[in-house]
Amino acid sequence: MTNSQPSDAEPRQSGEAQLGVLGSPIAHSKSPAIHSAAYGVLGLPWQYGRTELEAAGLETFLANLGPEWRGLSLTMPLKEEAARLATRVDPVAQASGVVNTLVRVPAGEGQAAWAGFNTDVAGLARAIQNAGLDARATVVLGAGATAVSAILAARSLGAERIAIAARRPGAAQDLATRLGGVIEVLALGDAPGFAPSLVVSTLPGHATGAVKIADELMRVPLFDVAYDPWPSPLAERWNAAGTEAHAGLDMLVEQALVQVRIFVNGDPDARVADEERVLAAMRAASVER
Repeated sequence: MTNSQPSDAEPRQSGEAQLGVLGSPIAHSKSPAIHSAAYGVLGLPWQYGRTELEAAGLETFLANLGPEWRGLSLTMPLKEEAARLATRVDPVAQASGVVNTLVRVPAGEGQAAWAGFNTDVAGLARAIQNAGLDARATVVLGAGATAVSAILAARSLGAERIAIAARRPGAAQDLATRLGGVIEVLALGDAPGFAPSLVVSTLPGHATGAVKIADELMRVPLFDVAYDPWPSPLAERWNAAGTEAHAGLDMLVEQALVQVRIFVNGDPDARVADEERVLAAMRAASVER
């Protein structure tokens, strides 16, 4: 699944620019290394850092950015607030109500506006494909912003059955109603009314050790969007059951590649120069300590 609507961002092939990732917690983020590797291959003198930020501070943060700021990556807990603040959003962000990428767009002299994108959907779908996993009957653990992207990614891969299992079934029901279609809602610990082919966990990686999981789910592969620490407590439980578990690191890289396209070309579908080499460098940076 791709984000098919270009923004009004001006392609910027040379000159210095500032980018970064925002969120909380953020110290563990591999995004600076991954993005810096991409811009190194592309020969762009761009700086990409990280900033600890809560949702309540995002509007002020954006208002105070200088013209050197090209774009931002957003992680928890900023994705829904970024969707609210974006001047315009791409179709995937609009469908999900989630923005994890902001890029500066023209808004008149002395003003800044931001176009919002959701690259998580494409990144997760590509990572699931890369792992050779079957998403036709997917159970999503969690009902937050990333769960929305997981459901849309599963649908883009042809999912015929989807269930959401969450600590707060009411939140999961709200999510199912908003996204439409047939989505089964479960409490964590319950099994779906169909035979699952894949479990996608969007739960915080460090907080899954004591989460109740139905035995039926641990018999099918797990894709855990968490990657630090790895294996996550949830992945360790899958491994103990003798079932494969995949880390979210490939999702991080794949969605970052779409962000690079946006930051460089203003279009999530416009490939960057020598993209295979760029992607290889990003993957290598993702596993460096």
